Amino acid sequence: MTEALTIAEIRKWLGNPVVKMFLGTATKESGEDRKLIIESALESVIFGTKCGLTCKFYAWLIDFIIKKSAESLGTDPKLILEGLKEPVFRRGIVNVLEGIAKFGVQTPQTTAAPFLVVWQLTNACNLRCKHCYASADNKAKADELTTEEAKKLIDELAYCGVVAIAFSGGEPLIRKDFFEIAEYAKKKDFYLSVATNGILITARIAKKLKSCVDYVEVSLDGLKETHEKFRGIPGIFDKTIRGIKNCVKVGLDVCIAPTVTKYNLREIPEILELAKKLKVKRFIAFNFIPTGRGKDIADQDISPEEREGLLKFFYSKLLDNDYPDVFSTAPQYSRIAMMAARADSNSPILPTHFAGKEARKALTGKTQALADFIGGCGCGRIYCCIQPNGDVWPCVFMPLNVGNIRKKPFKEIWLNQPVLNLLRDRSRLKGHCRICEFRNMCGGCRARAFAYFRNIHAPDPGCIFNKKYWDEIQRDMRI
Repeated sequence: MTEALTIAEIRKWLGNPVVKMFLGTATKESGEDRKLIIESALESVIFGTKCGLTCKFYAWLIDFIIKKSAESLGTDPKLILEGLKEPVFRRGIVNVLEGIAKFGVQTPQTTAAPFLVVWQLTNACNLRCKHCYASADNKAKADELTTEEAKKLIDELAYCGVVAIAFSGGEPLIRKDFFEIAEYAKKKDFYLSVATNGILITARIAKKLKSCVDYVEVSLDGLKETHEKFRGIPGIFDKTIRGIKNCVKVGLDVCIAPTVTKYNLREIPEILELAKKLKVKRFIAFNFIPTGRGKDIADQDISPEEREGLLKFFYSKLLDNDYPDVFSTAPQYSRIAMMAARADSNSPILPTHFAGKEARKALTGKTQALADFIGGCGCGRIYCCIQPNGDVWPCVFMPLNVGNIRKKPFKEIWLNQPVLNLLRDRSRLKGHCRICEFRNMCGGCRARAFAYFRNIHAPDPGCIFNKKYWDEIQRDMRI
């Protein structure tokens, strides 16, 4: 009942027609700087800056909404206001409020622009990994965005309200203009991360990364023999570890990121212990998706039972303060936490599969409302991918071209593209995902569903509740 009331309160204060009407007006541009009225009003609430009469009205309304939302979620509004002093958080709340103005209050919510854009800067790579979703090799493609096109895209993403950019590839550090692009993006107040294999990160490169990037995610798929076999190049394990150490040494927020397959499943606890030893702050286990070169090793995907056991293991380590924050790209992680909390009231509920220790400390018994609001798999809803040539995909692991930024404005693609709007409708899901009580907070991995069934609404065969679909896939593989 408490959770239902919390959702009702959120809808009451943010979803009623009057507030929605005001938000619709407040999320329009004002002045030559094209700043939204709501942005100016937020700055007035947070910093006390002067603004006109219309802006003052919206500042009052925002202050009221923040207080009521904080009350609904069991949070101190002062904490929200303090967080909003940071440009990234301020952009985030504008994005959410603009999304509510556009779509209404939803469970899960769609934002006015993706919170996160994973941008594959290049398909060129110095490794040849067995599971590579980009089928990357040692050559960049001729149609990659130029430096100037990249800067123009950054301007466009800032205008749309995108909060975070993750530079990926291929190997993004191979691009000669990587730091020029990253430094330009940093000046636009994005939260920036880079996903890398780590072998190019010398002490000098680590210092340069520290100046323009908030977070470095280094792929490590096993101990020495396993990692080098999986990544395709002998002798790179030590270079990867060196890159991690160099990042930690300069104070970067570092994450170790294995992709879990049968190749390395038994080594995952040892990789986590290594992460602890290296003093990285985060550990994230990626779902294996049979796409790109990964299609060739589809038989190495782990079973639903193995994934269930692994997620429970991760959750136990998340509760242990001796370990880094332990995440997974499997959206079932939130469901694992919810089931644990039902069995033991002292166990925390995770509002998302990316919620770490700091979030766990701040959360209350009303967090299922937040989990339903954030919504697990963000594919095409709060997150998307941009390819090296400007193609937009719903997810880096879902090769569905929904538009190209050279031909159409990014915001138009995000708001109006039919495939993205279909992905946002969880009532269309199939299998157990459709009827699951955890549908809002999880939704299944849409990329896995698409990879196995070529249907964006298909059941995620990696979930224990969809085991019969996994069994059918295994039978088909044996035929």
